[in-house]
Amino acid sequence: MKTASTAATVFFAGLVPLTATAQDVIVLDEITASANLEDIARARSGSSVTVLTADQIRASGETRVTDILARLPGVDVTTTGPMGTRTGITLRGASQNYVSVLVDGIEVTDPSITQVAFDFGTLAATDIGRIEVLKGSQSALYGSEAIGGVIDITTRRASKPGTEHSATLEYGSHDTRKASYGLAAMGKNHELAFTLSHLATDGFSAADENAGNTEADGYRANRLSFYGHHDLEGGARIGVSGFAETNSGDFDESGGAGGDGAPPYDEYNDNRSHGLRGFAEFSAGGIDHAVNLTWFDAHRVSTYEGFPAIYDGTRAKIAYQGGTDIGVASRLVFGADWTRETAQDNFGFSGDNTVAGLIGEFRWSPSADFDLTASLRHDEHSQFGGYTTGRLAAAYRPRSDLTIRGSLGTGFRAPSLYELYSGYGDPSLTPETSLSADLGVEKSFGAAGYLRLTVFTLEVDDLIDFDFTAAGCSMGPGCYGQVPGLSRRTGLELEGGFALGDSVRIDASYTYTDSATSASSSWGAVPRHDFGLSATADLTPAVAATLSAQFAADRQNGLPDYGVANATLTRDFGDGAEGYLRVENLFDAEYQTVKGYGTTDRAFHVGLRKSF
Repeated sequence: MKTASTAATVFFAGLVPLTATAQDVIVLDEITASANLEDIARARSGSSVTVLTADQIRASGETRVTDILARLPGVDVTTTGPMGTRTGITLRGASQNYVSVLVDGIEVTDPSITQVAFDFGTLAATDIGRIEVLKGSQSALYGSEAIGGVIDITTRRASKPGTEHSATLEYGSHDTRKASYGLAAMGKNHELAFTLSHLATDGFSAADENAGNTEADGYRANRLSFYGHHDLEGGARIGVSGFAETNSGDFDESGGAGGDGAPPYDEYNDNRSHGLRGFAEFSAGGIDHAVNLTWFDAHRVSTYEGFPAIYDGTRAKIAYQGGTDIGVASRLVFGADWTRETAQDNFGFSGDNTVAGLIGEFRWSPSADFDLTASLRHDEHSQFGGYTTGRLAAAYRPRSDLTIRGSLGTGFRAPSLYELYSGYGDPSLTPETSLSADLGVEKSFGAAGYLRLTVFTLEVDDLIDFDFTAAGCSMGPGCYGQVPGLSRRTGLELEGGFALGDSVRIDASYTYTDSATSASSSWGAVPRHDFGLSATADLTPAVAATLSAQFAADRQNGLPDYGVANATLTRDFGDGAEGYLRVENLFDAEYQTVKGYGTTDRAFHVGLRKSF
């Protein structure tokens, strides 16, 4: 069964500001919950996974989760304006519809979106306690949509026995206001946590202001997240987690530049979403059992020129998992799940599907230096029949400071309900299939630092894309269609971090991505070269400063290269109180991540955090 235990902090290249002092020892045996069906030490995982801890997320001071993720190697973010506007993420070039996203075990990709995905534009970092980014085709573990990888998010938890309160107040540019309160409690046989947060901002023009767009696109959001479990006599655990969020934000018309240059400025979204998970974990008959029931629904209203487009999507899932040791060197994990998705809009589109899956995973550890994991999954889709996917992952540690890991996996993505049944859909579409592989080596230098190199490839066959020239579509020219041939990504990720003396640390990353595809630019719109840098210094025992920077070169769609830097200054007042000053876009760079849509000018934010 997957647990919430974490062994130690790992520092990753190009990430958020480091939260420990530079002289702290780096430990590389952190637990990952996403790389296998059960928790495993990251050093024993053959898959490439990055873990962001609560301290790293907190120290960044960032409002948007995407501002944290954008600094990770292999991750690229595209945004159509300020907080609340449509924001996508790619993993090694695979766009958001190839990435499965979970929050506290609840899959939160929206079944009613044109291509099932999660909109990161509304995800704030306020209640986030941990993020795992798992790369490569993971359909053998997570089913459809996990061709590019998985982002597994855990909300805040108690860090020690007792009761903890936390509060944050922040004010900044664009009249941005942020407030949150959290409570976390841990006892001998129970744990409870919840966070309530509010965010409001006047924003800036989503359509680039340099093209004459001066109206601000604001955003407002309220969110409640919660988690609790209770351990029963006999060792069984029952628990519940969930969230409820409402948000409203302005956006600009498709195309960005000039799209909202004349009144009325009436494009806005009203959204609400809910997630709920109940689970039970127990051991009986030499088997560790876990049962999960999850529910997710999303309701979106996009108003354009006074006309509302209403979308509703739901997902219900039942899952069972069992695990048992086979001798002293092997473990078998097996399970089954059933998922039903529905989607509809107010234009007459509606649809639903069900998927029943069987899964097995065998892990062989003949010595303390080698782990081999084989995973196999078979899905029966109500529309497309059976699909079988697999993954093989291995990790070898010839020395205590050296890890060699590699994985090979197949995947599939079933067409979304919108791609099949909407006015722009085609019911004859078939699932996409994929093959991914990566090979990496990681060298630790103890407290001094580390180096990590990973090469990767991803191939997708029969990719589904929007064909603007297609004839015979029910809604006019243009609809979704199958792209013949292979769409391919290859590249490498290079990461490193080193301490310079007792108070300064430098972390850096470089990602090279090469595309060979017959698909449209939506598959190829990532920089060929992406650099990340983070420098952290303890100026005094109470004051720390961080400078982080990102540079993207050789970009697609005619977009120029760009570089952007952020800075944070943190002051510890003692007794759990901390103040911070965050400067976004420190050098006031002019750049776009999506053609026609703007990004923030230099912006200042001040905040106060208190734990008690």
